[in-house]
Amino acid sequence: MSHQSIQIDPLDSPHPVPWGWVLATLNTSSASNLSGIYCYRSQSLISPGQDYAAYSRIQMQVEPEYFRSHVTSVLFLENLRTGDLQAITPASPLADNPFLNTGADLEGRISIAIPVSWSESGDRLLAREFESFFGSDIASDYAVIVNQSRNRVNTVAPTKIDYTNAVLLGWSQFQPGRVLFRAGILGDENWQQWTVDTTGQTTMAKGDRPVTYGQVSSSVWTGPQVQTQ
Repeated sequence: MSHQSIQIDPLDSPHPVPWGWVLATLNTSSASNLSGIYCYRSQSLISPGQDYAAYSRIQMQVEPEYFRSHVTSVLFLENLRTGDLQAITPASPLADNPFLNTGADLEGRISIAIPVSWSESGDRLLAREFESFFGSDIASDYAVIVNQSRNRVNTVAPTKIDYTNAVLLGWSQFQPGRVLFRAGILGDENWQQWTVDTTGQTTMAKGDRPVTYGQVSSSVWTGPQVQTQ
């Protein structure tokens, strides 16, 4: 492995979550046997018209037993002209997790939302919501679509197909109103591409390509934040 800074991601996504920070935070806390709350702010994604910025604040509650730790996040939408700030909490699939019977405060849960793309016109935001559990092979992506003109937020993933893991790629090039996923069975090399609309309707998308819009911007606030004990 080279000494260069490499972005790692549990699902090898083209839009990686700050997994290196998650692992480093776990290792540091485990070495000192301390619990605490750690925060991370993603880079901002500026809309094509330079009117809005989207970013997420990720919070990690670390416990001495790492598998009891959990990660949550909130997506922020900032109007750069008025300064208004809107907090968007995606509808976490873990609240209705098919593997568990409760939507309570789940130990070990991981729910990280990061902005991926604006629409070409800048009226919709696409975010990746990565969901998993520490110490398990359960991991998949969901698409969070924020429609500003209709004041609506949809959280979707491929439906009515067999898969264990889905990776959000971006907007569909062939059908701009839909999002593009790669999905398949863990251990199977033949994963397919699928487009999904805001209702969850899923269609195979052979030959389709992901499209993204927006400008990534960093600030002094980007990256790890001051932790609290």
